[in-house]
Amino acid sequence: MLIVADDAHVSHHCLELDGSELVLSWEGPERARIVKDVLAAGGRHQFVAPDPLQRHVVEKVHDPAYIDFLEHAWARWVADGHDGEAALPFCWPARRLRGDVPTNVVGQLGYYSFAADCSIMAGTWAAVASSAALAQTAATLVASGERSAFALCRPPGHHASFDQFGGYCFLNNAAIAAQVFLDDGFDRVGVLDLDYHHGNGTQDIFYARSDVLVASLHADPQHDFPFFLGHTSEQGDGAGQGCNRNAPLPRGTQFAEWLAELEDAIDWLAGGGCEALVISLGVDTFVDD
Repeated sequence: MLIVADDAHVSHHCLELDGSELVLSWEGPERARIVKDVLAAGGRHQFVAPDPLQRHVVEKVHDPAYIDFLEHAWARWVADGHDGEAALPFCWPARRLRGDVPTNVVGQLGYYSFAADCSIMAGTWAAVASSAALAQTAATLVASGERSAFALCRPPGHHASFDQFGGYCFLNNAAIAAQVFLDDGFDRVGVLDLDYHHGNGTQDIFYARSDVLVASLHADPQHDFPFFLGHTSEQGDGAGQGCNRNAPLPRGTQFAEWLAELEDAIDWLAGGGCEALVISLGVDTFVDD
């Protein structure tokens, strides 16, 4: 299989609020290094470098103003006289607050995020853009005739919504890959999300669209992050009604039950006429992952 990978991700290892402490994020460079080393050791896969990121594709799944914010946030943070390792949000537009976009970079950190589990550093944009380029390139390869391709994306992406980062995610790699297929002439694309946590960002991006079907198996949002999306009642809106399928599962779900849900999700995607499949491959579902 073709593996699309590079090492730009090492420039990003942000801080997160864990309990009462700021710590280096649990999502770190070692994750990608381990996966890459294992894939390389077998000698069965071909590694390829990504093509440059095409911003016009990204703008079809993310707010252009949000993309600009991500690209320039660190430079603005430094120019405003802030020091330290990371730019971290601390105030969000919660219930009964106005939803205007502040002009100050500190306010925008809150506006464009939904969680305090990831922050922006000097090398964040380079890593984010590279990760998105990996997904874009993998989808282009498959659209050009390859049966499959694996994009070794870091940072991950499925929590990144149309205009917010969180859950270690900044740009939604799966959504970008799906958009590549659509731009290449595919009529309908399926996204299968296997991460333990619900892909709230992917759902948000495609919720009112009928050209992408999104199926997700994940932990019950009543008890696990991201808490505020991922219920079975969320099935799409407007043109996207019936195009979103959530399967929230309780802690302790056994493999046979999980596998049955997976088979149902695959059947649902196949029955929906999907011509290409994007998999958000979170490998954190088993108790010891």
